[in-house]
Amino acid sequence: MTAFPSFVDRRVTISVGDITREAVDAVVNAANGSLLGGGGVDGAIHRAGGPEILEACKAIRATAYPDGLPTGEAVVTAAGRMPARFVIHTVGPVYGGGMRGEAAQLGNCYRNSLEIAARRELNSVAFPAISTGVYGYPTDEAAAVSSQAIEEALGANPSIGQVRLVFFQASDAETFLRHQRFTR
Repeated sequence: MTAFPSFVDRRVTISVGDITREAVDAVVNAANGSLLGGGGVDGAIHRAGGPEILEACKAIRATAYPDGLPTGEAVVTAAGRMPARFVIHTVGPVYGGGMRGEAAQLGNCYRNSLEIAARRELNSVAFPAISTGVYGYPTDEAAAVSSQAIEEALGANPSIGQVRLVFFQASDAETFLRHQRFTR
């Protein structure tokens, strides 16, 4: 098993594994705007958590977001059968060349998710690599954007003790490490 460095005074750790098995206060779901499940991380979280997540997402759609969750925004539900207590759902941008505000939207996914965690007084949050799958965000660019957004959000929310960046493949973690922009 590869040992990865930590960042932001050891508050950010890197690992390779299955995000649905993370025993944290909240896992972040790289959701689609419908909040009703999908492929990749989204489908895995819905399957692992069970029907409780889908029912909570349907309630959010019926009340707060009838047209779907906008890109960069985040909402929270219970985590169902997963070891985590909550799921923070956020919608990443579909990459279109980087000229349509995708970096700001991706950064907002991380910032808004951590803001929800801070408001709920959650100490530990696990993130997947948002938008780097079927949404096509280049992993090297996503590493730079996400690391800067996470460091900024942790500076504004000192109550969050741990952010785990959980990559599905070691090669994705290594790409992240080569392109991250943490300052400490």
